[in-house]
Amino acid sequence: MPKVVGVRFKSAGKVYDFNAGAFVLKTGDPVIVETEQGLGFGYVAVGPENRETEEFARELKKVFRPATEKDFEQLQQNGELEKQSHAFCMECIQELGLRMNLFSVESTFDSGKLTFFFTADGRVDFRELVKMLVKEYRIRIEMRQVGIRNQAKMCGGLGRCGRVLCCSSFLEKFEPVSIRMAKEQGLSLNPTKISGQCGRLMCCLTYENETYMALRAAFPEIGKMVETPKGRARVIRQHVIGGRVTAAAEDGNEYEFDLENIKNSRSAKE
Repeated sequence: MPKVVGVRFKSAGKVYDFNAGAFVLKTGDPVIVETEQGLGFGYVAVGPENRETEEFARELKKVFRPATEKDFEQLQQNGELEKQSHAFCMECIQELGLRMNLFSVESTFDSGKLTFFFTADGRVDFRELVKMLVKEYRIRIEMRQVGIRNQAKMCGGLGRCGRVLCCSSFLEKFEPVSIRMAKEQGLSLNPTKISGQCGRLMCCLTYENETYMALRAAFPEIGKMVETPKGRARVIRQHVIGGRVTAAAEDGNEYEFDLENIKNSRSAKE
């Protein structure tokens, strides 16, 4: 029965399935695999598992072989090429006066292609730039414009929590994030406090959103009249995690009650 392994090429990158063939592999093993761009270097992220159908395994690219010491040397050489080409490309960008932010360069494992990643406010005519790069390195060149969230994922950094950015450490893909999530969690709507290094809403707003929504379903709405140990009162704040609400009683004072000690009033919302 065919064995399939999941291989990851970048930290927090997508995991791709490959046919392991006769190789005995385990999670964390460095491998050389066949890709559409040629041979690629990656690490086994998902251990080998048997698949029921051979057709599925046949459609997959194969693990070419386990990585060797020479492969790691090749990676080091690729790193030097990436640094050199980044510096040269920056000089070309300044010379051509292009309005683009080059932030990363990646080489294929066989050094046959360089991909230049950049951000820009709009479209950029980089045809002359590509000609200069091809003339210098005599290999295939690709210019790839990406969004600012992708830039943060590729460059990494520290978030306001003091930890490595989620997108560069474990998030494989970006989930939709909305300002409503911050409202549901009672967070400050100050953009500087709920935005990440990329300037967009923090990805971690999605982590507890479902929990908050489920807990909030048991709470009376803001402005609703409820019966409390202090009499009828209007809900003015919800403390979702603590299971408490703050309500303004008819005597003019505000009180905090456990959710279990209040119940909805039959009176209409005033």
